[in-house]
Amino acid sequence: MSDIELVVKRCKRLESLLTEHFGADGRGLHEKISSVERELTPALVKRLRFIASVRNKLVHEADADKLQDRRAYLEACDKSELELKKLAGVPTGLSWPRTLQTIAFILLLIGLVIILFAIRS
Repeated sequence: MSDIELVVKRCKRLESLLTEHFGADGRGLHEKISSVERELTPALVKRLRFIASVRNKLVHEADADKLQDRRAYLEACDKSELELKKLAGVPTGLSWPRTLQTIAFILLLIGLVIILFAIRS
């Protein structure tokens, strides 16, 4: 996937989160950020503005076709997406281990009940 494709896809995901969970409106990421800025932390706003600026540079400037620091950009996107999901109360991948522990505990209890019934019979 090219850097431009990557940047556009990541921005679309962030825009969707802002629109669906915060009621953001506007034509682009900068406008959406501005419309809900009071609901976000200053660090998140700064990171989102960085992401939007990089996207605009890559898409609109003729001589820009590659990310200068792909790792830093992806890290900013990942952190921003995770923070937006947390602020919005959207379940993240981090909740899976607790869910799996709960399922394992329930299965263990069911197994113990079956064993107890087998022993009593």
